[in-house]
Amino acid sequence: MTTSFNRRDILARAAAAGAVGALGATMAPAAWAQATGAAARNAHAKAPKLAPTLRIVIPANPGGGWDQTGRALGAALVGVGAADQVEYENIGGKGGTIGLAKYAEKYGNDANTLLMGGMVMVGAVALQKPAVDLTQIQPLARLTSDYLVAAVAAKSPIQNTKDLTDALRADLRAVPVAGGSAGGVDHIFAGVLARASKANPENLVYKPFAGGSEVVDAVLSGNAALGLSGYSEFSDAIASGKLRAIGVSSRRSVFGLPAFREQGLDATMANWRGVFTGKGVSAARTADMLTAVEAATGHESWLRTLKTNRWDPSWLAGKDLAEFMELDLTTARVMVYLLKLKA
Repeated sequence: MTTSFNRRDILARAAAAGAVGALGATMAPAAWAQATGAAARNAHAKAPKLAPTLRIVIPANPGGGWDQTGRALGAALVGVGAADQVEYENIGGKGGTIGLAKYAEKYGNDANTLLMGGMVMVGAVALQKPAVDLTQIQPLARLTSDYLVAAVAAKSPIQNTKDLTDALRADLRAVPVAGGSAGGVDHIFAGVLARASKANPENLVYKPFAGGSEVVDAVLSGNAALGLSGYSEFSDAIASGKLRAIGVSSRRSVFGLPAFREQGLDATMANWRGVFTGKGVSAARTADMLTAVEAATGHESWLRTLKTNRWDPSWLAGKDLAEFMELDLTTARVMVYLLKLKA
């Protein structure tokens, strides 16, 4: 079923959400089973041969969520025969907006080059208002959803969500937060945590970094008191005991970690990732690309990556994806305003 939203409805829904949870929803186990079942069926679909060599532009530095997703997608595209090989081009900076601009300029008409993106880029566009925005690309598919983990150094006096809430409310400036690019999902969720804790988001000290490993380093070195990132980027440090996970942004506990919502703090958010093509690529070629990507999401290597990183499959395409992105961008703009976020 397709739902239509006009601008007034979108703004009302976003504002009514109180800046909490309007940017994503948790996928229940039943939804996971349905999605993986669909993916398994896609494995038998015939992927069109797009080109001997495809290129995937990843608008972030190596090692992060977009990089992991892009390389997993590339491997799966080769696995289903859509290409013989895939080349990767990392262009990091400013929540993906630098890579977005370079992609639109260099590959806007290139039928053999894809672009990774997602909620981080949507938030960065809402915050930075760059000259090249999401109207310069075509969305193909939303692929995955992930949830944010808030973690502190093992030696931190913050032991649980109550301690974190008390610290944020007492002196928000004394709890600098490390996360991804300014305006991205981590930045917005930092504001959500502040607002949910009854602190003034205008006092938020946010330190953006290019990748999850740098966020870990910032927390361990004392450069930040709290780190925000996806589970896959924190898992090793948590498992080794270097970081202590305080909560996760899902509605229910995941990764063996308690959800903030279950601990009495109404702070939920999902981080989605997807794949795009250039504005100048023809409708026929776009359809072939979509068929190939859908087939790739059924390949065993892709399913293995989902399981390893504990990502939820969240396939969405076509008109539903266009409407979802319209809502996501408008909501992000509302969040930037409500949370007083600064670039």
